[in-house]
Formats: sequence, structure tokens, C-alpha cells
Amino acid sequence: MGKTVDLAVFKKVASKNKKKYMSFLHGVHLRKNKKQIDKMALGLHTEAFKKIDCLDCGNCCKTMTPTYLKSDIKRISKHLKMSPKQFEEKYTYVDETGDIMNKNVPCQFLQADNKCSIYALRPVDCKGFPHTNNPRKSFTYSYNVNKDFFWRCPAVYYIVERIYSAVKEKGGILSK
Repeated sequence: MGKTVDLAVFKKVASKNKKKYMSFLHGVHLRKNKKQIDKMALGLHTEAFKKIDCLDCGNCCKTMTPTYLKSDIKRISKHLKMSPKQFEEKYTYVDETGDIMNKNVPCQFLQADNKCSIYALRPVDCKGFPHTNNPRKSFTYSYNVNKDFFWRCPAVYYIVERIYSAVKEKGGILSK
């Protein structure tokens, strides 16, 4: 089980380093050592979740919205005894890119204890969050996603901070 996250402290630290890490992530996919960075990110993902307990944080559900798939809506609406159309009208909107997003932030399914009231049925996007161990989309490939997440998610921040330090301390070269 991970350590308790002090969100107020995390937000201050992340805010202080936001510009530096945003700049780093902006070009991370162009680095010659990106395969090493991706490998490092996978190891750091596991390490981060040994140190950070999501239930002590819940900042993702408090500050962001998942992207719903039609299959998510069908599954969740059935559980809630609603039609998919009713679910969509009550809980979602379509953004400018065509993605189906949650109307509510924080998420309406987030409980006071930071647990999800539909955890077993949660959207695929939530199941994979923060997407730092996705075998089909590497850390460097997902640089735009990580730029949005690192200052909101302590686990992603942990990963970015350590990769940044390893790259900068060794002049851009990671040890094998």
C-alpha cells in the first residue's frame, strides 16, 4: 500500500515545476534515447504505485473527465437502470474532437472516500489511468497525455520527475 498523498503539498510542488516538466515532455518523443526512457517509465510506473495510494488522492476524478466509449455507456447505463440515451443526456457531452466526456467534474461516481461507486463497471479510460504502462502507447509516444497528467497525478509526476532527473543528470544519456 502506498503512502498518503497530501494534495495541497503536491499541487504546490507540481505548480512550481510545471513549466520545466512541460518543456521537457514537449520534446521527449524526439530524443534519441526514447526507447531507454520508455523502458525506464515502465519500471517507474510500478515503483510509483508502490509509493502512492490512489485512494488517498483521487485528484484524477476530482479534476479530470474520462473519455467514454459507447460500450462504457451501454454497460454503466444498464447497471444504473437507465437507457444509454438517458445516461448520455444526464452525464455526458461531446467535445470539439468528438469524444464523449463527463459533464461533471468532480466525477459524479466519486464517493467521499475517493472510491468509485461504479468501480467494477468504470470506463475503459479510467481502468487504464494514468496510461503510463500502456504497452501499445509508450511513455514518449504519449507525451501530450503526460503533459496534461503529471501536474494532476502524483504517480505521473513521480515518473516524470525521475526521468527528467536521469536524463538531465547524465547529459541526456541513461544508463543501460
